[in-house]
Amino acid sequence: MSDTLKIATPEDETPRLDLSPGMSDGGRWIDIRMCGCCGALRPRYKKLVDAIFPEDPQDGLVKTNMDKLTFYTIRAPEKLDRVGEYLAQRLSRDVSRNRKGYVVIAMEALDQLLLACHAQSINLFVESFLKMVSKLLESRDPDLQILGSTSFVKFTNIEEDTPSYHRRYDFFVSKFSAMAHSNNQAPDVRIKVRVAGLRGLQGVVKKTSSDELQVNIWDKVHMDKIVPSLLYNMHEEDSPSPSPSDDTQHASQLQDTTRPTTVAETCLRDLVCRAAFGCIKSVLKPALSHLDNHQLWVPNRFAVKCFKIIMYSMQSQYSHVAIQSLLSHLDDHTRDSARIKASIVGVLRETVSIAAAGSIGPSVLEVFNTLLRHLRLSIDYQLTGRRGSQGSIHKQPINEEEEKLFQEAIITTVGAFATILPDYQKIEIMMFIMGKVPIPPQNGDSNLLSATGVQGLIYFQNLRPNFSQEEGNLLLQNMLLKSLHQVALAYTSVSMTTTFTSTAFLDPLLRVSLVADAHVRLIVQQILHTLIDRHGNCEKLQEIRIPKYINDLDLKVEKCSRQDLAFMRKHGPQFYSMLYENLLQHDNSDENFHAIYCTMALLCVEMGGEDVLVELLRLTLGLQEIACKPQEENDLSTPHICKLHAVLAAYLNLISQLTAIPALCQHVTQVLETRKQEAPYFLPETAFLEGNSLDQVTLPDTVDTSLLFHQNAINEAMASSGHEVSRLSQPFVPLRSDFPSQSRYSMDVQSINIELDQVDTPGRDRKHPGEEITFETLKKTLTEKTPDAEDDEARRREVVEKFQNAPFEEIAAHSEARSQQLNNKLNEIMDMVSKPSVDASGRVVSLSGPFQVKSVPVYEMQFPDLCVY
Repeated sequence: MSDTLKIATPEDETPRLDLSPGMSDGGRWIDIRMCGCCGALRPRYKKLVDAIFPEDPQDGLVKTNMDKLTFYTIRAPEKLDRVGEYLAQRLSRDVSRNRKGYVVIAMEALDQLLLACHAQSINLFVESFLKMVSKLLESRDPDLQILGSTSFVKFTNIEEDTPSYHRRYDFFVSKFSAMAHSNNQAPDVRIKVRVAGLRGLQGVVKKTSSDELQVNIWDKVHMDKIVPSLLYNMHEEDSPSPSPSDDTQHASQLQDTTRPTTVAETCLRDLVCRAAFGCIKSVLKPALSHLDNHQLWVPNRFAVKCFKIIMYSMQSQYSHVAIQSLLSHLDDHTRDSARIKASIVGVLRETVSIAAAGSIGPSVLEVFNTLLRHLRLSIDYQLTGRRGSQGSIHKQPINEEEEKLFQEAIITTVGAFATILPDYQKIEIMMFIMGKVPIPPQNGDSNLLSATGVQGLIYFQNLRPNFSQEEGNLLLQNMLLKSLHQVALAYTSVSMTTTFTSTAFLDPLLRVSLVADAHVRLIVQQILHTLIDRHGNCEKLQEIRIPKYINDLDLKVEKCSRQDLAFMRKHGPQFYSMLYENLLQHDNSDENFHAIYCTMALLCVEMGGEDVLVELLRLTLGLQEIACKPQEENDLSTPHICKLHAVLAAYLNLISQLTAIPALCQHVTQVLETRKQEAPYFLPETAFLEGNSLDQVTLPDTVDTSLLFHQNAINEAMASSGHEVSRLSQPFVPLRSDFPSQSRYSMDVQSINIELDQVDTPGRDRKHPGEEITFETLKKTLTEKTPDAEDDEARRREVVEKFQNAPFEEIAAHSEARSQQLNNKLNEIMDMVSKPSVDASGRVVSLSGPFQVKSVPVYEMQFPDLCVY
């Protein structure tokens, strides 16, 4: 061919071939890319790319040529997209031809170029890179999938300078999730593929979570794939099996960083750490759904592990979101079996123990209301024997043992919730729970419930034949009071005024302590122990015994504060009446007696002021009087009487040793010694001895006075130490149990006994012997009209009629006569004052002498500051 060939290579364009000699730019050009067989005519970037591939793929990447390619792309970053596109073509061809060596070299070259180049045009190169990774992930070869995942993870570690608006990662989320669920037959390959998929998911989250311009990885469509993939791998090796498989044996030999379980836990922690407040639920919902779909609640070991990881990973101020999600999930499982609900509550309890203080959320009462509602539903199911909504036809039978376990789980969880609350909220929670306890009216007073604000009996429908309404209410009382006790255990009592801030809590608590069930009364006493005890003395006083020395108990006694003394003056009669009636309950067990004694002892130790001490002695003497009544007047059994005497003996011994009054200690010791010799069944060592034979004891109609504590001896002993003993002479009369509002009185009004002219004067009789002024007599005096009152009423009517009908002259004359009489009386008084008086010695003492009181002008008077305006 005679024509001359000319190669034109304009700047920034692909070399072209000129086929017409002497032609200008308007001539005919042919793209050199159509001449693929001519190597000399290939672009420079293709030559550099081809140069990095060796003849034998086992030799690896040609590093010198790779350096040239890297230098070329740095100098000409606009060529990056063409380099990437050409590498993608070569990789696609090598993948189709199954030449893995060249595929590995191509991916290694891409990784180095990504690390070296940070130009604004890198986005186009990244698109080529992602196409290559997608090509590898679509391959069925596990090695190529692992290679693509590894390259993608390296890419996610690179921080890009410019955002990408059009990049999508939906394919990678789906593909990595599928790899995480790999079921390859070879254990080694299966583990490697799963680890590669998990790390790929972690890379996607890392790449997209911090960039708002990227795809929203927190969408439900993505989280429903990512979270189950993580939990699936965590549970795959975590689940116990009787005979470990080859997969498990091989995984145990691997390092922790290469095990799917460890990698999945790391990915889950990283995912939760990156979640903002609005994204926490996006993680929790698929996690809860996964546990439901795979039936992983029973047993809940794996569920507890998952939520511990979540709670420890999220920010502490977001903890309440996880708690609220679990509570909502518990509501969704209302009709499920008690085992599943108990497992969910167990996870909730473990979650609460990790949550920071005060992180339950804005509605604390709603949390406890939800738990107590499920407790009530469980009791309904237990009483009816069926589980289902009210009015539902298809109701499933229940397992009573499982329901009991569920109830205990709720009670324990209530205590766990209370531990992270401040004390003022614990008081509110106790009041809230107490408001839900059904308390029956006493003495037929139906209006009392509305007056005290206490919830009455609850009516249960469709009860099983072996249950009654009373048993249903007792069961509900039992469970609610146990929940209240758990909250009380978490509360730190400082003062009684702070603890019992409202009578809406104290009144119903003391009232429910008198219900018919002995176990319920025992729980109430335990609640009082927790709230009254502030120095750790409860455990030392739980056993009824008579120590020889008070130091053996190692009690911590401090002076009672003024606030507590004021509280006992106001509410003390309620406590004393409650103790009085509790000790006289016929069905008391030994545990009840021990609990009541502990309450009495704590009142003495914690609030043993002078007034309280006197009232406790009155209570003791009043109970002794009841125990000494003859059998025909006393409805108490012989064992009950013996135990009552034993409690009073131990209590008086405690008081005498705490007060350290010699006369009182001597009297108590003398009575105890006499009982040891003549009536040992009146002492705790015998009365509360297991297996004793108190039923065979024959009590006399009249107990010997040497076996009893005498009021006169106690009065003299207390008076010798400076105590006010006027109240001790008054008999103890308890408050009516159906009037809790009487707590506003500082003493029991029924026992007021004011005697006039108490000073005994020789030869002088009392004006009102035996007259007793009580509340009833005062009320009668105010309401009934006496004859004197009727005369006064008649005179008042007569005066009114006179002023209405009489003429003015008559009224004026009558008034003048009355004023004249008044003036005459005043003159007589002044005359008597002006006369000198004579003292006993006959000396005349004038009122005008040195003792005369001088009149001081008003402006010279000294008034207190509070009276000056």
